[in-house]
Amino acid sequence: MDQHERDRLPAEFTAASTGFARYLAAERGRSAHTLRAYLSDLDALFIHAVAEGCHTLADLDLGLLRRWLGAQSTEGLARSTLSRRAATVRTFTAWATREELVLVDPALRLRAPQRDKSLPGVLQQQQVQRALGALAEDAADGGAVPLRDLAMVELLYATGVRVGELAGLDIDDVDLARRTLTVLGKGNKERAVPFGVPAARAVDGWLRTGRPALWQPAGGPALFLGVRGRRIDQRQVRAVVERRLADLGDTSATSPHTLRHSAATHLLDGGADLRTVQEILGHSSLATTQLYTHVSVERLRASYQQAHPRA
Repeated sequence: MDQHERDRLPAEFTAASTGFARYLAAERGRSAHTLRAYLSDLDALFIHAVAEGCHTLADLDLGLLRRWLGAQSTEGLARSTLSRRAATVRTFTAWATREELVLVDPALRLRAPQRDKSLPGVLQQQQVQRALGALAEDAADGGAVPLRDLAMVELLYATGVRVGELAGLDIDDVDLARRTLTVLGKGNKERAVPFGVPAARAVDGWLRTGRPALWQPAGGPALFLGVRGRRIDQRQVRAVVERRLADLGDTSATSPHTLRHSAATHLLDGGADLRTVQEILGHSSLATTQLYTHVSVERLRASYQQAHPRA
């Protein structure tokens, strides 16, 4: 939503949006990225409401909310987007009811299509080894950026952390002696995540040689830095991973989340239990982690069908 569209919204809507943003940040501990997504969804709802002639929060009812989601479904929005937007509205109307901005919560019976439970893209272990091997070759000459890229990708695969969690790490969050990361995840929940010897070597090399060469005062305590010496941006991390995975040439999975999916699947393949993987990934629900068991089963089935003479 641009500023012109926002200026055309009723004052009651903009005031509610501002209050909701404060609630999400202060009481729910939502990240800046999540906050932007929630407010973007809310703006889209308000634009639709105004188009239908609504000018107060009291005008929002279940029928309008259903028509709003239905219109987006007709436009071809993904089920995951519709599900997220329905969740945003339910959170907003529950807050508005609590704050007595509306008398009755209009979204109590609002439903949206379930998210597609598609299996995440997963790399084979030898593909990961090839990508990391290429990064190690580039880092062998001691250049700051190659050392950084190797350390970032090693940590992403070793720990399964999200890109935002990696970018938010400070030096003090890394314990090389114990080989653990202290990660601040979704909902400001802190967790300790272990990593292995290769990742420890890569991070040590970056800290001793690479980081001092790039650091500027604006970088503060950030673990990973951009070429200008500031804390690295999530987009820069994604660009590094996407380029390296694309260079493999034998996979269509190039998202940084692929490394997270691969780490989880390889842990389960190696015998780790679901609860352990749940703790490592920072999932609030075990059901989310269970998706990776389906990945492992599919991999077993594919290998069986390829190898068994009577498959």
